[in-house]
Amino acid sequence: MPFAQLVIGPPGSGKSTYCDGMHQFLSAIGRKCSVVNLDPANDSTSYPCALDVRKLVTLEEIMEDDELGPNGAVLYALEELEHNWEWLEQGLKGLEEDYVLFDCPGQVELFTHHSSLRNIFFRIQKLGYRLVVLHLTDSYILTLPSLYISALLLSLRTMLQMDLPHINILTKMDKLSTYGPLPFNLDFYTEVQDLSYLLPHMARESPVMANSKFEGLNKAIIEMVEDFGLVAFETLAVEDKKSMMTLLIAIDRAGGYAFGGAEGANDTVWQVAMREGMGPMTVHDVQERWIDRKEEIDEVERKALEDEAKAREAPSLVSDAGDEEDDDDIEEMERRFTDSGVQVVRRT
Repeated sequence: MPFAQLVIGPPGSGKSTYCDGMHQFLSAIGRKCSVVNLDPANDSTSYPCALDVRKLVTLEEIMEDDELGPNGAVLYALEELEHNWEWLEQGLKGLEEDYVLFDCPGQVELFTHHSSLRNIFFRIQKLGYRLVVLHLTDSYILTLPSLYISALLLSLRTMLQMDLPHINILTKMDKLSTYGPLPFNLDFYTEVQDLSYLLPHMARESPVMANSKFEGLNKAIIEMVEDFGLVAFETLAVEDKKSMMTLLIAIDRAGGYAFGGAEGANDTVWQVAMREGMGPMTVHDVQERWIDRKEEIDEVERKALEDEAKAREAPSLVSDAGDEEDDDDIEEMERRFTDSGVQVVRRT
């Protein structure tokens, strides 16, 4: 039974960067992985693309032939992919049992109310894939209460629309400390705690928000999100191994991933990583690593990398020194025997 991640999110949330990083990470732990590009506007992928929707339809062709704008052309392209499902089905069959990452377009209409992407996902599921939707959101939204509430609404609507195992992810955590201090600790945002505490901060954010009409609207939105009780966030710094490991554990749990007989060696790699201190990070670990002590820990890791590099160079230096000594011994032996007066005659 193959497994797959459906990577969605607004433009700029880091979907393609995530697919590239997760592809490298899965390859490093020995899990066979392929990436499928479902974005007709993505003409330059940083990852090796096993299947590319642009071979079926491109954004430029649709815009020119049907005189559509970029957003309308993307919607049309996904409808075209839905109608030509056999093309994608045959391509996926060629990937066999690979773990698949689907890099999806960034237009929010596709995963909030348009049906084509949802229908494609369900058809992929009927092929036997165990799917997990990953909804990526830039962590910058935490800096403004209004942005955060908007992201909660978008995440909630997407979860209801997709109707699949779902993980919301705050990306670019390594940049969060550069945006200024947050009014609350990180767990307030990831666990979506009592949102009423945000109302005074929203009123201070803009004079418009202080209006009683908007205050009532904001309160109603907050209560609706809390009543559903569905939204929570994982965190990600895509260049950090421990962050990727923590997220992958959550994804495997959501999708029911289990190592098969063909991947017995991978199970060993995973277990070794767990024993070597690569266990999951808690939200408090993330707070300390990327917000409270980022510069200090960055410096510690930098020195550790330098020491590791020096340790790798040391054996080669010893080896080079040994080679030089051997060369000196050979030259000394040649010098001694050159003038020994003994003539060696080889028989043929």
